[in-house]
Amino acid sequence: MDPEPQERSYLRGAAGLIAVLAVVVILLLWLPAYRWFLLISTGIGVLVAGALYLWHHFKPLKEEDVDNKRPLGLH
Repeated sequence: MDPEPQERSYLRGAAGLIAVLAVVVILLLWLPAYRWFLLISTGIGVLVAGALYLWHHFKPLKEEDVDNKRPLGLH
C-alpha cells in the first residue's frame, strides 16, 4: 500500500486548520465585536460539553436502552 494519500489528506487537514486559525486571529485583532462573540460562544460550548459529559458519566447508556441495535439489518 502507498502511504502517500494519507500524507496528502493530513497536509490538507492541517492547512485547513491553519487557515481557520488565521481567520479567527485576524477577526479578533481587527474587529473587536468578534472578541465578545467568540468569548460567549466558546463559553456556551464549554458549558454544553461539560453538561453532556456529566450527564453521560452519571447516567451511562445501557444495553437494554437501545431499541434497534442493527437499524440497517447488517449482521
